[in-house]
Amino acid sequence: MPHPAHLDSPLLAGVDFSCNPSRRKPVTVALGHLSGSVLKLAALDAHATLDAFSAWLATPGPWLGAFDFPFGLPRPFVQAHALGASCEQVVRAVHARCTTRMQWRRFIDDWGNTRPPGQRLLHRRTDTAAPGASSTSPLQTRYVPVGFMYYEGVARLVDADLTLPQMRAGDPGRVAVEGYPGLLAHELIGRRSYKNKDDPDRLIARKEILDALEQGRSRLGLRIRLSHAQRDHLIADASGDRLDALLCLVQAAWASTRPGYGLPAGIDPLEGWIVSAPA
Repeated sequence: MPHPAHLDSPLLAGVDFSCNPSRRKPVTVALGHLSGSVLKLAALDAHATLDAFSAWLATPGPWLGAFDFPFGLPRPFVQAHALGASCEQVVRAVHARCTTRMQWRRFIDDWGNTRPPGQRLLHRRTDTAAPGASSTSPLQTRYVPVGFMYYEGVARLVDADLTLPQMRAGDPGRVAVEGYPGLLAHELIGRRSYKNKDDPDRLIARKEILDALEQGRSRLGLRIRLSHAQRDHLIADASGDRLDALLCLVQAAWASTRPGYGLPAGIDPLEGWIVSAPA
């Protein structure tokens, strides 16, 4: 697999995923290009069906995308069910045993009901690697249905033959890393919420995130370049999905400049790692 710097100006993508997309809440893809330390937002695309998203994954490379869903499951859960020894084996086994999302939920619940309280929704090491910005367990299928996002997302990455660094070798020109917009947002505005409600405080928070990204005030050292129309479009989205896609785009751009895409050496290939999370 070539180092990202060897690719000829690859397209970069940040993907805010939905396991059940619609016109109202699509899979949102932010596309851009990096020049030096300046990341220019080229487009914000919306895919209202999972089939449309799968078709987009077939876009010829070179490109690198950061996707906002877990690429792996907690190792103890995988081993308890003998799901396999690789990312691809695990997701194939999950779909073979659970042909629907509801069967997958019951599979997780049945195991969780045998566990002591507090040990049912296990986290991966990467989920708790960043102080103060813990991501949701990949076994959570309610509230924020991250487990369903794993179920629908990873299978499509594998079917599209994408390369997942240190997890799966596929097309070297189409590379996917796991993003988490909450990690970068927490760095910029702390624990304040910026989405899922149309009120003045969250509008201000979205503006502050964009101000920080445009001024390069994050440890990733990149500056976003937006048009006035793009900025207004991002701020106006009270769901925060467009902004989350942009945050993932920043993570993808950072990964494109780092050896090994910025991932720690020797990550657990069953669990994966969130790009830009501390080792």
